[in-house]
Parts: sequence; structure tokens; C-alpha cells
Amino acid sequence: MGINVWMPRVTAIVEHSLPVTKPDTTHSDLWADLTAEVQNCTLCGLCNTRTQTVFGSGNQHADWLVIGEAAGEEEDKQGLPFIGVAGQLLTEMLRAIGLSRDEVFITNVLKCRPPENRDPHVDEIKHCKDYLQRQQQLIKPKIILAVGRIAAQTLLNTHEPLTKLRGNVHTFNNTPVVVVYHPAYLLRSLPEKRKAWQDLQFAKQTLIAMENKSCVDS
Repeated sequence: MGINVWMPRVTAIVEHSLPVTKPDTTHSDLWADLTAEVQNCTLCGLCNTRTQTVFGSGNQHADWLVIGEAAGEEEDKQGLPFIGVAGQLLTEMLRAIGLSRDEVFITNVLKCRPPENRDPHVDEIKHCKDYLQRQQQLIKPKIILAVGRIAAQTLLNTHEPLTKLRGNVHTFNNTPVVVVYHPAYLLRSLPEKRKAWQDLQFAKQTLIAMENKSCVDS
């Protein structure tokens, strides 16, 4: 599409402590425990307004972890992330770089829908962030795609606008993070789709560069 290859330029490091797990506990056990914990969570007021929690879906050992903001109305009804109109566009965005939804794991910062799809509150993010970190620890992705401003700012612990965060490689718990526009925003701003394509290509080239470096080092 006439897009140049982007290589990593700036690294912003955000580290967090991850929970310690017992060596005799299997991945399936930990995943089942975390799923149940999220389903029964009552740590914030969203438990009173949700239809159900939205844990996430996809490959539990995916190379790509896709993280959005929070569930919308359709997601709240069906318990699955990114299944509305914006979700359909996200599926197409992933397909454009050769990925299916079954190959990645898709989740959100918040596991419940905020009323009227409002922005998440600070306390809601605080209570949900541990779940997200534990998902990352279990999946062990090679790269994270932060979808939209709120997801990016939450992962990177910053108030910088998305326009300044995209086009660079950041990290979250030692995993590279690339920021992309939220598909809901792209549906309202069609001219920005070209930038979204650039971001996806940048993410793909970042992962390829990492894998090539790993081969050389080994």
C-alpha cells in the first residue's frame, strides 16, 4: 500500500510486579481460577450494572495480546470482546496483517461495561488492572497491541495523547507495546484509517525485528 517499514524508535518502560504462582499449578488451573475470579468480581460498582463480565477470547498462548478499553453494549450482552461494529473492523484490521481472531487474544482493561459506555473511572481501572496483568503473565505474548487512548494511557501510566504514543515501541511488564487507533474512532474518522494501517505494519515489523534479533543472539 506504499507504506514504508517503521522500526522501533523510542522505548518507554513501565514495569509492574506480577503475582507469584505455585510451581505445581498448571496453566489450565490458573486460567480457570482467573476466569472464575473475574466472573464473580465485586470489587467496584460495575458489578451492579453489568449483564456479565467480559474476560476475553482467543488463543491462551497467543503471540499477540490485543487490549481495548472496556466492553460495550453488545459485549456486555454476549460476554465477548469487540463483537459490535467496531469489533468487526478490528477483525478486518487484524486480517490485514495476516492474523485471525483465533490466533490472538483479545481483552479489555475493564472486564465490565461502564454505564452508557462512559470512560472508566480511576478506581475501576485500579481494581481490574491486576486481572489484566495476570492474563498477560499466563499468555506470555510477544507483543501487545494497545487499542485506543484509554488502553494505551492505562498500560503506559501516562496522560500523553494517543498521537504522541503511536509510532513508538513502549513496554508493559517487559513486553513490547504498540499503540493503535481504536476502531470505533476510525469509524467516525475514515481518513485516519491510513494511519491505522501504518500502526499495524509498525507492530508487525517490530515483532519481526524482535524475532530476528532473537535468532541472531541464539
